[in-house]
Amino acid sequence: MSNRFKKFFSFYKPYKKLLFADLGCSMIVALISLILPLCIRYITNDVLSMTDIDHSAIYQVGLFMIGLVLIEVACNFFVTYKGHLMGVYMEHDMRNELFAHYQKLSFSFYDEQKTGILMSRLTHDLFTLAELYHHGPEDIIISIIKFFGAFIILFQINAVLTLLVFAILPFMFIFAYFCNKQMRIAFRLNKKRVGEINARIEDNLSGIRVVKSFASEDIEIDKFEYENNNYVLSKKISYKAMAIFHSGLGAFITMITIVVIVAGSLFISGGVIIIGDLLTFLLYINNLTDPVKKLINFTESFQQGMTGFDRFMDILEIKPDIKDSIESKDILNVKGKVEFNNVGFRYNEKSDYVLKNIDLKVDAGEYIAIVGSSGAGKTTICSLIPRFYEVSDGSIKIDGVDIKDIKLKSLRSNIGIVQQDVYLFAGSIMENIGYGKLSATTQEIVEAAKKANAYDFIMALPDGFDTDIGQRGVKLSGGQKQRLSIARVFLKNPAILIFDEATSALDNESEKVVQDSLESLAKNRTTFVIAHRLSTIKNAQRIIVLSEDGIIEQGSHSQLIGNNSTYAKLYNMQFID
Repeated sequence: MSNRFKKFFSFYKPYKKLLFADLGCSMIVALISLILPLCIRYITNDVLSMTDIDHSAIYQVGLFMIGLVLIEVACNFFVTYKGHLMGVYMEHDMRNELFAHYQKLSFSFYDEQKTGILMSRLTHDLFTLAELYHHGPEDIIISIIKFFGAFIILFQINAVLTLLVFAILPFMFIFAYFCNKQMRIAFRLNKKRVGEINARIEDNLSGIRVVKSFASEDIEIDKFEYENNNYVLSKKISYKAMAIFHSGLGAFITMITIVVIVAGSLFISGGVIIIGDLLTFLLYINNLTDPVKKLINFTESFQQGMTGFDRFMDILEIKPDIKDSIESKDILNVKGKVEFNNVGFRYNEKSDYVLKNIDLKVDAGEYIAIVGSSGAGKTTICSLIPRFYEVSDGSIKIDGVDIKDIKLKSLRSNIGIVQQDVYLFAGSIMENIGYGKLSATTQEIVEAAKKANAYDFIMALPDGFDTDIGQRGVKLSGGQKQRLSIARVFLKNPAILIFDEATSALDNESEKVVQDSLESLAKNRTTFVIAHRLSTIKNAQRIIVLSEDGIIEQGSHSQLIGNNSTYAKLYNMQFID
């Protein structure tokens, strides 16, 4: 808890000067609100009680009050403008930190998360937290000054009436305390529901083509309505808590006013105070109710902001399970020799092993294919090489160096991956190919496109390399998208390649073009190919056959066909007909 406490206040550090200026202006505003009723009391009790009223004194006090109002305007402007900017700056810093932390977390984290909920933590949660950072300190300062300042002034006017007024306040704060607990629970539920709505929206919009192809719009609307109704129910709970809070505090404030009027009237009739003092008391009630209103706003923003901060810290406190060790180093002049030494893998301690007893040595520049039934761990074995997941048992070495001793950036910069499900970013073709090497020149990008057999179709597009391809490359065909992803890897120029069923979703014509591009890319590089279409791997130097028990066969295509075992059965299933 202390670590969270320190973390919460650490975001103020870069903006200390702005914070103190904001608090200084807030203090001036609070002090002015205490001085103005005293000016009115002076006019009522001293100036107007004179036999010969001094009009110049009224003008002087009036000018003094106008001066105070002008100062108040300037301070309020600073608090509203600069104070909000401070909150935005802090929100910016938190969002950067959280986004950077997202980049450090491994696939195992994202396997358990919904994108919409992660987005909600970056947007809605941090907005409410920024509001707390801005309004919290100034609301507290203004409330304290007004509250205790009013108490001291009123106590000097009439101690008994002041104590009567303040006797009500402890009950008000006890009431607020219990309401706050309910509000915090309700606001946390709200944020969870917002995240679930975002997740539903993201899932629907990402798969909108699938939705329409199955004419499932009504089903999706029902799913969204379910999440939306849950959100309404959570808001209903929070608004009920807020209604109890507001109406209760409003009743307490009205009770204070009634006590002042009744007790003050009795005191006037007894000659204890004069009408001017009663008027002053009534004016200062506003100075008591205003802090209460600010405390209401503060408690609301505190509940929402701290809920957002808790969710913010929940993510930040998740330690990346895959990270550089202190001893890790860059790997230079990679040849591409890969060794699996008794490797086992499972997603967590409670799950079964996906891979076990994997012993495999792949020479630099060797072209191997990995086949097997669904669930045998073909994709998993290749995901372990760039450390997308950490091995549970054994070790993997590249050029004799354990991959755990290689810096992640260095390791992954030497591995190129072409997947079946190509991900292209919204933007131009130039930008998407250039993602393979951010420092690449235009000429290098063009050369990579030529090597990937993508240049001709790119130049046939209206804007060539500057063509906008839409979200996830929706304006391109499957084969075109795949060739862009291959061009991206050509530009990266890695020593080790992984082709994860890169052609299985393509038609025959596109497959031939893409396969030629892949063969060109694989020259003189250590290459792992995962394929369902066994026709694409007949030329592999070695074929590895995986099962749930590990590697059960390996050899060339002709050797494995001659063995008439698992590979031969898989091959015959596809081609005998």
